[in-house]
Amino acid sequence: MTPTLAPVADADFEAMLALRIPALRESLERLGRFSPDVARARLQSQFRPEWMRHLVVDGERVGYFTVEPRDGELRLHHLYLAPAMQGQGIGAWVLDQIKAQGLPIALAALRDSRANDFYRRHDFRVVEEQAFDIEYRWEPAA
Repeated sequence: MTPTLAPVADADFEAMLALRIPALRESLERLGRFSPDVARARLQSQFRPEWMRHLVVDGERVGYFTVEPRDGELRLHHLYLAPAMQGQGIGAWVLDQIKAQGLPIALAALRDSRANDFYRRHDFRVVEEQAFDIEYRWEPAA
């Protein structure tokens, strides 16, 4: 299943929050840190529509991702999929699109999240472990 990409507008905030919360809930509950109010505040603090893209399958928004361009690299802030859409190759497709830009990619994944296995399978290496997050990096082949 190959998604299409759609731009994000300021008016999309609530719809994106509705995707983010179920995607993160299980991992945050495992850490005892789930809060809808915190999820809203975190998304608001990082809401940059120019860096964001919806993932659309059969006309339905099923996820989104955010890539911030930085000096000589990219920072993947979000890659969220509706739980029913996980495990179908969409996340791998997104990573392929981002990797095709040929720049190093940095990201953080919530400790104890299934996302850690996903990023490791896609050649991201751990560069730092923090209290709640694990920092990863991917480098393009020389």
